[in-house]
Amino acid sequence: MRTCFILKVRPEKLDEYKSRHAQVWPEMLQALRETGWRNYSLFLRPDGYVIGYVEADDFDRCHAAMMKHPVNARWQAEMAPFFESPNGGTADDHMLRLEEVFHLD
Repeated sequence: MRTCFILKVRPEKLDEYKSRHAQVWPEMLQALRETGWRNYSLFLRPDGYVIGYVEADDFDRCHAAMMKHPVNARWQAEMAPFFESPNGGTADDHMLRLEEVFHLD
């Protein structure tokens, strides 16, 4: 299953956001793999919109498993200041999933 989502990074945090993702913690990378995230990519627009793409057998299950993982709680706490979140919360709380309307294969 392919899943795409969007998030919004604060414009003043774009450079640091990119820098953090150039050095994702090894234990975070391992947790993503262990919980079933595959072919995971993030794309950043100049205005701060992040487009995420991931493949997983069951995204809801994989996302829930990451939400319970201790390293994810630490990562989300570190990254929370980067995101525009009108009601607080973390990026995990604000992923807006997009509907797939076409796939070549």
